[in-house]
Amino acid sequence: MIEQSERILIRPLQKKETGSALRLAWKVFCEFEAPDYAPEGTEEFKRCLNDDAYLAGIRYYGAFDGDRIVGVLGIREREAHICFFFVDGAYHRLGIGTRLFLRMRKDLPGRTITLNSSPYGLPFYKALGFTATDSEKTVNGIRFTPMLFCEGV
Repeated sequence: MIEQSERILIRPLQKKETGSALRLAWKVFCEFEAPDYAPEGTEEFKRCLNDDAYLAGIRYYGAFDGDRIVGVLGIREREAHICFFFVDGAYHRLGIGTRLFLRMRKDLPGRTITLNSSPYGLPFYKALGFTATDSEKTVNGIRFTPMLFCEGV
């Protein structure tokens, strides 16, 4: 267990770092998300990680412990929609996810932000101030609750 998050650097990723970010997303997904999904959902998530058309237009932010990426947030800036948000399990509950979110918001001040929360992520997103906009859905095996974050709400 890591003792503190102050040594963690949060910054936008360079294009050459996105492969590491997506590998981290897959690792964390398999550990914490996949148990809540049917095999179809796991395959769909894996497909998205390897689909250049799906990945186009995503801006990534990373959390680094030294040279090691330990957290990633990916957002489609035009739509202000978060599509990837993962923190390595050894770094959970240290504020790293919150810091990633706050860093991203510096680049999108005042924007309404959306995401589709997995069952595992719901408590975290609610703590950040997101609210559900609909009940849980399942599409291509992916379970999610649509959520919205509005500044000042």
